[in-house]
Amino acid sequence: MIRVSIQTEAFDIAAEAAMLERLGVGAVATFTGIVRADDGVTAIELEHYPGMTEASLSAICEEALQRWGLAGCTIIHRVGGMEVGEPIVLVLAAAAHRAAALEACAYLIDRLKTDAPFWKKEYRGADAVWVEAKASDTQRATRWD
Repeated sequence: MIRVSIQTEAFDIAAEAAMLERLGVGAVATFTGIVRADDGVTAIELEHYPGMTEASLSAICEEALQRWGLAGCTIIHRVGGMEVGEPIVLVLAAAAHRAAALEACAYLIDRLKTDAPFWKKEYRGADAVWVEAKASDTQRATRWD
C-alpha cells in the first residue's frame, strides 16, 4: 500500500499511522518534519511541480517497498505557506520488523529531500529568499546508492 499526498492542510499523524497499523505489521516508523526558526526564519512557502512531484514520491515509495519488503508507506508533503512550528512533511514506513521500518523511513526522507521537485522560500520578517539545495542532503542521500 502506497499513499502519497501533496496538500496545503496539516495532517493527522495518529490517523495516518493507524491506517498502516491496520495492515497487521510489527512496526510503523514515522518522521515528521517541522518548520524551524533557523537563522531568524519566521515562515516558509513551498511550491511543487504538480503531477511530477506525486510521480517522484510514488517512485521513492515503490523502491522502499521493494528494498525493505514493506507492507506500506505514506508520504504527505505540504505546500503553500507555513509558520515556524507547523508540520511540513510526514513519512511513514510499515514493515514486519523495526529495522526495516526504520531504515525505510530514513531512506524515504533522504530521497524525498533530493529527488522530489519542491522549491522552498524562507521568510525572515519582510525579507524572502529562495533556498538552494543543500550539499549535506545530497551527500546523505548517496548512502542509499
